[in-house]
Amino acid sequence: MELFKIGFLTVTVVDLLDILVVALVFYNLYRAMRGTVAAQIFIGLILIILLSIVAQAVNLKAMGWILRTLTDIWVIAFIIIFQPEIRRLLSTLARNRMVRMFIRVNVDESIEEITAAALELSKKKQGALIIIARGTGMKSFTETGVTLHAQISRSLLLSIFNPRSPLHDGAVIVNDRTIEAARCTLPLSANNRAGDLVLGTRHRAGLGVTEQTDAVAVIVSEETGAISIADDGTLTYKVSVKELRTQLRERLAASVQRSLQSVREAMRPQQ
Repeated sequence: MELFKIGFLTVTVVDLLDILVVALVFYNLYRAMRGTVAAQIFIGLILIILLSIVAQAVNLKAMGWILRTLTDIWVIAFIIIFQPEIRRLLSTLARNRMVRMFIRVNVDESIEEITAAALELSKKKQGALIIIARGTGMKSFTETGVTLHAQISRSLLLSIFNPRSPLHDGAVIVNDRTIEAARCTLPLSANNRAGDLVLGTRHRAGLGVTEQTDAVAVIVSEETGAISIADDGTLTYKVSVKELRTQLRERLAASVQRSLQSVREAMRPQQ
């Protein structure tokens, strides 16, 4: 359905909807990247695309050729430049409730071992970083460390995070009842503060991995002995062992059960 004309351009309802959808997509991408270097590059790419459209509209052949050459490779450049942001976006989609209902999470038996180890490490003020996998694959992170494939236990965790252990520096990745690897390197969060708290490397690593995956991180501070938990890019600082146990159960087990229950209710025939 034609609405109006601008020179040689005919504008329809579909065109307006198309423009609106594209504008919303670009706006949300900018919001996700606001405050980072990627946001400035993103604005630059948008300006190149707009200039290319204007050059073609007014028939600037030389300028149009240069900009068209740039826009031919912008998709590849976009993927390379925004790889961390794209990865974070895909991880966010993986955390969707409808997706998570198909993911098997079976770490109930590991929670007691982790909380017991965290309590003792906290008392001794020995730093620790324990990453508990949920649905997102952690292979890219486990490959940076030492592969163990050992059954999780409090004693093993205490041994790994003993300051004299060669494996203590880095993260332990847990999958169900198995410690997949130790001394793993994780991406650091761009955030170096949580409220008034200045985050150290260990806390930033725990926060960073939860920004890119749906894993849960348990962090024990070497300086204060405080236990923290990070999930979905949010850090909860200084929790008690009871709170840690409760939150792990809620985040690792109850979320899937709630998703399944909501789907069952949605599929239940109306009376």
